[in-house]
Amino acid sequence: MKKKQTQTLSWGVVLGIIIVFSVILGVGSWGHARQNQDKYVQSTTPTLFFHGYGSSANAEDHMAQAAKQAGVTKTIIRANVTKNGTVNLVGTIKNGAINPIVEVNFADNRNHDYQVAARYARNVVVALQKKYGFKKMNLVGHSMGNMAITFYLVNNAEDKQLPQLQKQVAIAGHFDGIIGYDQPAGLSVAAQTGQPNRMTTSYRELLKLRNVYPKQAAVLNLYGDTGKGSDGRVTNKSSQTLKYLVKDRAKSYQEHRFTGKQAQHSKLHSNTQVDRILINFLWAK
Repeated sequence: MKKKQTQTLSWGVVLGIIIVFSVILGVGSWGHARQNQDKYVQSTTPTLFFHGYGSSANAEDHMAQAAKQAGVTKTIIRANVTKNGTVNLVGTIKNGAINPIVEVNFADNRNHDYQVAARYARNVVVALQKKYGFKKMNLVGHSMGNMAITFYLVNNAEDKQLPQLQKQVAIAGHFDGIIGYDQPAGLSVAAQTGQPNRMTTSYRELLKLRNVYPKQAAVLNLYGDTGKGSDGRVTNKSSQTLKYLVKDRAKSYQEHRFTGKQAQHSKLHSNTQVDRILINFLWAK
């Protein structure tokens, strides 16, 4: 009888310990969630990430996961775009999901036609709007992804039926050309305005943004300098020409230059310093 009572008592003690630890862990988790709610905006506005030339949504995943680990969001889905422009959404954004992230993946990831990239981008925006009814959005691009975004805006910024841009982040943008490809020889940029002395054909098409860029949108321009004013693929001058396209209309415009080995063109999207600045810009209160 005493043995049975002892066993019962022992199990009672164990159960009590489990309950206590569960409560402690629960309080800790709640406290962490509360801390992040205090730190980041609690918005249902989605943020769309666009990858670069020859790349995929895998290049966006480091930044998306960094945001998730920071407590910005619990929701990351993908939008796969076929070569004919069909959009397949993988994953679900639940009703009321906070700060959802959409990793965009182009099957036709080596297309040089910026208008095609812009059409792909619009198809993604429309697909998300149709399924979820979003009225606002943030856009983040790396390298070629920036051209998909900017040409999308050239064509659609004035369409009030589409979700309205709130924030744009450009990473390693080659707005006025790429080293060894189409960057104009002797390119220079006016410090105050961002106006280039020479323009590529595509940059001249982007000049329309000076008249249509969304006035409610804030812009963050991030670029790398591994030495000699470039990230190895794109000069800082080419990246800085974004300023001339948007500054006079955007709600705000700011730039940040990164240095060191992790500032190389294809490493900027996995740079922890980039993560921190991007997260603060997009979601910090």
